[in-house]
Amino acid sequence: MSRLAHTHGLTEVQEEILSTVRDFVDKEILPVATELEHRDEYPQAIVDGLRELGLFGLTIPEEYGGLGESLLTYALCVEEIARGWMSVSGIVNTHFIVAYLLQRHGTPEQREHFLPRMALGEVRGAFSMSEPGLGSDVSAITSKGVRDGEEYVLNGRKMWLTNGGTSSLVAVLCRTDEGLPEGTAPHRSMTTFLVEKEPGFGEVRPGLTIPGKIEKMGYKGVDTTELLMDDLRIPANCVLGGSSGRGFYQMMDGVEVGRVNVAARGCGVARRAFELGIGYAQQRHTFGKPIAQHQAVQFKLAEMATKVEAAHAMMVNAARKKDSGERNDLEAGMAKYLASEYCKEVVEDAFRIHGGYGFSKEYEIERLYREAPMLLIGEGTAEIQKMIIGRRLLEEYRVQG
Repeated sequence: MSRLAHTHGLTEVQEEILSTVRDFVDKEILPVATELEHRDEYPQAIVDGLRELGLFGLTIPEEYGGLGESLLTYALCVEEIARGWMSVSGIVNTHFIVAYLLQRHGTPEQREHFLPRMALGEVRGAFSMSEPGLGSDVSAITSKGVRDGEEYVLNGRKMWLTNGGTSSLVAVLCRTDEGLPEGTAPHRSMTTFLVEKEPGFGEVRPGLTIPGKIEKMGYKGVDTTELLMDDLRIPANCVLGGSSGRGFYQMMDGVEVGRVNVAARGCGVARRAFELGIGYAQQRHTFGKPIAQHQAVQFKLAEMATKVEAAHAMMVNAARKKDSGERNDLEAGMAKYLASEYCKEVVEDAFRIHGGYGFSKEYEIERLYREAPMLLIGEGTAEIQKMIIGRRLLEEYRVQG
């Protein structure tokens, strides 16, 4: 067990779960991650192993067949998985967010229908807010849902679905402003729809098409796709929570826990980069001694380790705040912002320590160098996090009078 990123105050059950996940990462993910990533191959054997461990039901309540664990436990597991290969943590994360949305906002019938199968990993979740021209402005979505008797008809084009092909349930945010008074605020005219589909690519149900995977610089293996809706008909009881107009708030709640997840991923990738850097620094010799004995490299290692520790502490704080039932958008925004920025810096420092070999695909740090940038934009850019943090600070420190 590394001295860095140790979490105090965990229960025996939490420690046992983390130990199991850590062993799985060391034995089943790290030895094959770089090879699979270079081939952009979906890690089916790893996913099957995670199902056997019960990771897809980690936070789902026991009454639905899950383990009923906290956000903190989940985030710490994500940190370990991302240390092995960040793409695998993405596969779990979108599933987790959809399960969370169902737990918090779903009707009793929706929870009964989906959660037991999600806990087993038989139903795999993905969620969809973004669109090709949307960027960070969620209120500007153009995908639309129109009520037609006992059905809704959905049309639009969504973007950046993690697990778009492999999922069988997608939570899709659409505008449902038909019949609302003119001037209704955009965030009051959105609805989250629970869309079931067949896994795969092409037309996965009438009116719903998942094109092939989007080619990416990093974050390979996991399928990132578009989603095209062309007169897609779904029953009205597929509205999350049973009432329209609540989708924006539901999705923002999901993104809040998603930001803790992204922070955890940043912590995991940074920790792995530190491990690679400090290991290589003791093996590589220049001027008659290991480069770890050069003061400049020691300073770099010290900075890297401090950033790993600080990011981990903020991630744990954000998760515990949410688990306590308190609002944690400030803490989650801070954790996501700091962890993703520090991850980028730690990975780059490890890359520099490797010298020319860091540029070679023979070395694992090359993969991490391409993966880290995704964390800078996932679940909201650094600029979005700063806006959230700034607004919340002004609320907390408002000058009276």
